[in-house]
Amino acid sequence: MADLAPHPAARSVLITGCSSGIGYTCAHGLTRRGWRVIASARQSTDVARLQAEGLTAVQLDLDDPNSIEAALAATLAITGGTLDALFNNGAYGLPGAVEDLTRAALRAQLETNLLGTHDLTCRVIPIMRRQGHGRIVQNSSLLGLVSLPFRGAYVASKFALEGLTDTLRLELAGSGIQVCLIEPGPILSRFRENAHQAFKARIDTEHSVHRDAYRLAEARLTKEGAAQPFTLPPQAVLKALIHALEQPRPRPRYYVTFPTHLFGILRRVLSNRAMDWVLSRISGGGAR
Repeated sequence: MADLAPHPAARSVLITGCSSGIGYTCAHGLTRRGWRVIASARQSTDVARLQAEGLTAVQLDLDDPNSIEAALAATLAITGGTLDALFNNGAYGLPGAVEDLTRAALRAQLETNLLGTHDLTCRVIPIMRRQGHGRIVQNSSLLGLVSLPFRGAYVASKFALEGLTDTLRLELAGSGIQVCLIEPGPILSRFRENAHQAFKARIDTEHSVHRDAYRLAEARLTKEGAAQPFTLPPQAVLKALIHALEQPRPRPRYYVTFPTHLFGILRRVLSNRAMDWVLSRISGGGAR
């Protein structure tokens, strides 16, 4: 099990969503660079696994304010009451047409991807204000820049996260706290597997006018070994995160993967009609 004694001399970072994928890779990568990483995960079994791998890990469920409070208290006990950085990575995707999203389904998506992240961030800011410095890095998405059909809940959560983050960056100017967004396109992870589980739990496919499109979407989500074009390993996000955490003047935004760079340009130069046509074509009616 990882050493839980305070290490106040080391730079400290709390990372959410470390059970797999981006969070897992970034937790290990920053640990190797000398950061005092507090990796968090929702499930106690994942916390135990991370600890067995040598990471300092705490349980944190973004849907539960009490869990957020307890995880932050545990983090501060480990770091000696300070926190140099927060990487808000925890999130999941809920596929489904907007008209098939119940209020409960949309609320659940926002609870994890937006409201829990906001809650944790607001609890961390006073700590960083007292110490006079800090970094807050939000893991957004290509779908925080553009929309795709059948991703409405996830798009809503990431568009809202981007708006809150841009506002927060302006409000924290001069405080010593710097705020950044990372916007990855397709990254190798368990994202599709988790999205499929949420889809099955939340979307009534049989009574939807989109049931044919849903069959294509499920085939995409469950296809073994399939990856979207231009997919990169999670180390690509780690590289951006290192820059955001360690450079004296981090960028407000970090595009990761070719699609994010491409659509960052296209949304500035194309008309809305032209952009809709491009996005409809690449989505393949939900098949991609």
